[in-house]
Amino acid sequence: MKITSVIRTIATCLFLLNQMTDIIAQSDSLKHTATASLSDTVAKKESIHGLYAGTGYGNNMVYMGSTISGNKPYTYASLTYSLANKLFLSGSAVHLSDTKPFMAFYTLSASFNHTFSSWFDISAGLSRYNVHSSLTDTLFNSFSYGELDLGIDWKILYTKLCAGGFLVEGTKPYYQIKNSRYFQTPEFSGKKLYFAFEPYFNFLFGTFTRSETTTGVVSVYTSPPYRKQGNSGSQTVTTTRFTNIFGLLEMDMGLPVSLNSDRITLEVEPGYIHPVYDDSIYPGTKGFQFVIGLYLKIL
Repeated sequence: MKITSVIRTIATCLFLLNQMTDIIAQSDSLKHTATASLSDTVAKKESIHGLYAGTGYGNNMVYMGSTISGNKPYTYASLTYSLANKLFLSGSAVHLSDTKPFMAFYTLSASFNHTFSSWFDISAGLSRYNVHSSLTDTLFNSFSYGELDLGIDWKILYTKLCAGGFLVEGTKPYYQIKNSRYFQTPEFSGKKLYFAFEPYFNFLFGTFTRSETTTGVVSVYTSPPYRKQGNSGSQTVTTTRFTNIFGLLEMDMGLPVSLNSDRITLEVEPGYIHPVYDDSIYPGTKGFQFVIGLYLKIL
């Protein structure tokens, strides 16, 4: 079966934005509400603006079953602004190993989230990815992507239902079911540091294209249609039929581990990807991946 080229690029539309906003949301969530003093609470309410810088490295930018970095290691730098921990504006630049130009592509992203209760929240995001013109054949074409998420906290498990698509006429939507569980250690080193863990297991659904090619021999008659049958022969004809099928495309799991302080977060994320589809032309990337990121809260 053949996966459309759009599946190869969907990874980039979520990867870098999620790297930053997940870290920011994690560090500003309700982890400390049970023990925070009144003065800390007031300070947090007054500090509605946030500015974060980040940088990171990965062995292979893989997401949703396909490599985006051409099986090359990558590094990235990002800057994110947050307003009331609800609105996020982010820009990133990505460098691929042994690739020119130095910055292979750039991203601009905006997302908004709102919590309705202790168990239900929503979020929406838009992303724009611009790749250098010399790399469109090996990476992807520049594109825009939108996504809407619904989050449900089951206490023992947090589930996020995601629906997204490319902002181009005729493209098919993609759906994800993300399951995770967040927990952290008690604070240590003078109550300034703590470890956080958030294991996850995700499913990706979408439409893929299966191609079936058949080859046969047909008779060819050279006589004009208004005459009796004259000279004849045979000709080999190859026919390809394409069928769109909706189904499960990929499963992936990981265990992000982060060391956190008030201003700095160091995160290491090992993961494993298992593509469900089988395509000899655009094979899904299968195996382990590794990402490490360092994030600094400037404001």
